[in-house]
Amino acid sequence: MSQVIAEMSMSLDGFITGPNHSARLPLGKGGERLHEWIYELTSWREMHGLTGGQCNQDAELIAESNRRTGAVILGRTMFDHGQPFWGDMPPFHMPVFILTHEKRQAETKDGGTTYTFVTDGIERALEQAKAAAGNKDVKIAGGANVIQQYMGAGLLDELLITLVPILLGNGQKLFEHLPSDIEFARTTVIESPGVTHLRYRLIHHAKA
Repeated sequence: MSQVIAEMSMSLDGFITGPNHSARLPLGKGGERLHEWIYELTSWREMHGLTGGQCNQDAELIAESNRRTGAVILGRTMFDHGQPFWGDMPPFHMPVFILTHEKRQAETKDGGTTYTFVTDGIERALEQAKAAAGNKDVKIAGGANVIQQYMGAGLLDELLITLVPILLGNGQKLFEHLPSDIEFARTTVIESPGVTHLRYRLIHHAKA
């Protein structure tokens, strides 16, 4: 069955970017260390049009996520920060829905990525993404505020945290501005040499 999922690398002190993140420094100061585990994996490199790399359980985790996902939702800030790096062939290769307040024409990029700009809220973006994904999953790719909105609204089914053994001290936190009625049921733990992958099912309790 199709699921709504989010996947994020996080430091031990709970940050998903370093401090002072901006358009010029989208991961913040030192934030690139959160993603060093992924850059040499075959499945990540394939998404970015690169060859070679390491084939291990981390690579298979990314490959499985790619196979499961049929559409992606992004916040406008993440989209704006990522555009200069993604270029004319973004690494998504599927429909992408961008949450924004600005009306904008849809765009088609090389490699199968389409950008649709949604101005009428997270529920409408999810409705369109589910229609595009069919029986595959919808990935809420970020940033933090967008994931928090879907968690808070009870619309996120699954969360995969890759815990990276570093401290960043400041930056964006994943678990902020959330209601207290959410519980997390751990379903999978995958230990790798450099990181630990923790998969959770979200349980939303109806308020009395």
